[in-house]
Amino acid sequence: TGAGPDFDGASAVHSHMTNSRLTDPEVLEWRFPVLVEGFSIRRGSGGQGRRSGGDGVVRRLRFLRPMTVAILSNRRRVRPFGLAGGGDGLAGRNRVERADGSVTDLPGTVRIELGEGDSVVIETPGGGGYGGL
Repeated sequence: TGAGPDFDGASAVHSHMTNSRLTDPEVLEWRFPVLVEGFSIRRGSGGQGRRSGGDGVVRRLRFLRPMTVAILSNRRRVRPFGLAGGGDGLAGRNRVERADGSVTDLPGTVRIELGEGDSVVIETPGGGGYGGL
C-alpha cells in the first residue's frame, strides 16, 4: 500500500476494490489444477520517500491442464503515485510464459486460453512513497 505522513506502506498485501485477502498457495493448488511455482515480495517496487511505499508481490502459477484464465488488475500503465514529494511505486506487470518458451506481455484486464505447462506471472505494483528525502 501507499505510505502516509506517519507510516510506511504495507508490503505484500491485497488492496483493491474487493478488500479481500491473498489466497493461500495451498488452497489455490487444492482447488485448481495449478502449481504455485513462486510467491515472493517484489523487492524495490515501493516508491521512495521519507516514508516508503510498500512492495508488491510476484506470483507465478503453472497450469497443469488447459484452462481459461481471467485477470482483472490495475496500475499496469499508470504507476501508483507518491505524495508530498514521495516517489511513485513501480507499475504492475502481467505475462504468459508458454511451455514452448515464448513470452507474451498481457494487459491489466484480459481473458486468455492457457495450455498444459503454460505459466502466468503477475507482478503487483508497489505503493507510492510519502515526502521528499
